[in-house]
Amino acid sequence: MMTREEKLLLHVKKSGVGVEIGASHAPIASKRSGYTVHIIDHATRTELIEKYKDEDVKLDNIEEVDFVWKGESYAELTGRTNFYDWIIASHVIEHVPNLVGFINSCDEILNENGVLSLAVPDVRFCFDYFRPVSGLSKVLDAHYQDHKVHTPGAIAEFRLNLVNKDGLPGWGENTFLKEKYSFTNSKDSVLEYLEKADTNNGYEDCHTWCFTPHSFRLLMRDLYDLGLIRMREIGFFPSEGCEFYIALSRNGQGSDLTRLELLQEIDKEKLLGADPALLITTGVKRMTKKVLSKARAVGGRGKRWLKKLAGKS
Repeated sequence: MMTREEKLLLHVKKSGVGVEIGASHAPIASKRSGYTVHIIDHATRTELIEKYKDEDVKLDNIEEVDFVWKGESYAELTGRTNFYDWIIASHVIEHVPNLVGFINSCDEILNENGVLSLAVPDVRFCFDYFRPVSGLSKVLDAHYQDHKVHTPGAIAEFRLNLVNKDGLPGWGENTFLKEKYSFTNSKDSVLEYLEKADTNNGYEDCHTWCFTPHSFRLLMRDLYDLGLIRMREIGFFPSEGCEFYIALSRNGQGSDLTRLELLQEIDKEKLLGADPALLITTGVKRMTKKVLSKARAVGGRGKRWLKKLAGKS
């Protein structure tokens, strides 16, 4: 079984020159590992060390930041176009106000064979669990309106619905917990976040976008077909833990699934990621929590059974 690092590095040539965006305290392609890499982050190394000094992370892993991003395009930031061989961005794309703009900004500094390698949180297995999957309409609105900061609606939705499951911000498909959910923000704290954004040039960090693996694959297909991005899928790994992995390139052929098949896969993902108690409430195949838990607990065989069931629903 491949590690997450191996999945993210599958299309990355170590001999090339690359960029890692938001590497922070967990770089994938570090300088100390022999990669020729430029680090883009929102703060300097000194500032990042100060930010994380009280958290349980390895501060020594934080590398020197080559470019401190202040909202400009990556071409403006780095002074380069059509140059880099690869870009790695782990848990970055869900934070950007303008998703199309982010992909095109990455594309602009990549050469014709360049690869954008992404790790993306799966909404079914992280603190965004109760939020809707992001659709094409909001992505296009953010692009055509050229969003530079997150909207008040995005901030409020993110903060109001931010949830832990048994105290954990992320969990895997095969993690069977007591399924006790707890919201991390009160109404008053959400109002404080909105006020803070209003006084901080409108910017307050949040997850604007939520995806399942195939909803993201469908979005990339639609954006390409509409002529809004030049990059297509060249590699994909389904969710493991609370994230999935996808690589994009101008040379990509795209998903081997039709658009209809991608939509059908999204339906299956919603069922497979649903809280068992909710499935019981809605009467899906009259399954009981005990039956569903048992099916999941037997691992791959149970997973195949659930997929078969989802396909018949």
